[in-house]
Amino acid sequence: MARAWVYADNVDTDVIIPARYLTTTDAKELAAHALEDLDPQFALSVKPGDVIVAGHNFGCGSSREHAPIALRGAGVGAVVASSFARIFFRNAINTGLPIVTCPDAAESIKDGNEIEVDLAGGEVRDVTQSLTFAAEPLPEFVMGLVSAGGLVPWVRARAAVAGQGEVAATGPRGGVAS
Repeated sequence: MARAWVYADNVDTDVIIPARYLTTTDAKELAAHALEDLDPQFALSVKPGDVIVAGHNFGCGSSREHAPIALRGAGVGAVVASSFARIFFRNAINTGLPIVTCPDAAESIKDGNEIEVDLAGGEVRDVTQSLTFAAEPLPEFVMGLVSAGGLVPWVRARAAVAGQGEVAATGPRGGVAS
């Protein structure tokens, strides 16, 4: 069972991971500072699989990929929100952070409630309040990216299956695409 960490509207990327920590892309180092300016206890108390539940426009602000990397590094199992900033939505998928758009769940779930997120089934369950919410399911292709751990692991796995090995790690003109 996952604990819900509930936040309001407009949680921006500068709050998710403050700019002073952008000198690294190490997930564990970023995780140690996730949400520290909004909720100093989050990084100290979050458990693997816990879920962030937020209002509208989660992840607004700058386009930094550090924000979903920090949350994933902290062990966040998913983010459920009324809506997501478009660039955060894409960055979350690219880095393998599961995200679920579900306004009813975001309005009803209370901080600390025990919840379950069924990505494939498109449901969010608040076990504490015995409520089930229909969420917008992610397309099958997007689910594949998230399940693989993000875009880069997905491409590498497909290349390996096709017998191309590390060839997929190079760009179209032979340059390294890391």
